Amino acid sequence: MGLRSRMPDPAQAALLVIDVQEYFRGMAEPILPALNRSIAAARAAGIPVVHTRHSHKDPSDYGMLGEWWDRNILDGTAEAELLPEVDRREGDKIVHKRTYSGFYNTDLEDFLRKSGRKEVIVTGVMTNLCCETTARDAFVRGFRVFFSTDATATEEQDLHDSTIKNLSYGFAYLVDSSKLEANLAKK
Repeated sequence: MGLRSRMPDPAQAALLVIDVQEYFRGMAEPILPALNRSIAAARAAGIPVVHTRHSHKDPSDYGMLGEWWDRNILDGTAEAELLPEVDRREGDKIVHKRTYSGFYNTDLEDFLRKSGRKEVIVTGVMTNLCCETTARDAFVRGFRVFFSTDATATEEQDLHDSTIKNLSYGFAYLVDSSKLEANLAKK
């Protein structure tokens, strides 16, 4: 059996845009061009785009995140809103989540399976928390994972680089917006 393609198959893939919200604006702004380029390439190839939105009802809903973060994103606040600069369209799936993984206690896996999707392309913030956890969770659930190197971001470059290095060692194929755009245009 030959090597499988190390680029997503448009008939199998979904693009995940993780938590690109007002709360994370400062970290998300530098990646917006690469993120929107990735979204445009996915749309042109017929790949569904799924946005996750992380928020909590109130502090009693923080769970273990309350041990790590003094402040979390609350439903109904401006910080919980998705950034308007991101190319979001009617019909895009929005997944509401309350912890790092886009899969935990959400309908993401059900949506992907019902849509016939067996691959995910991970973009968004934070590289080392929600993006990485969602990528690893996708892997253990049997999805092929592609992880963007330029359409993901976090607070510190070394955290970003460490996640990229770890995921590429057995969890995810690395892509960037240019490679993704070029590859999907061929299909």
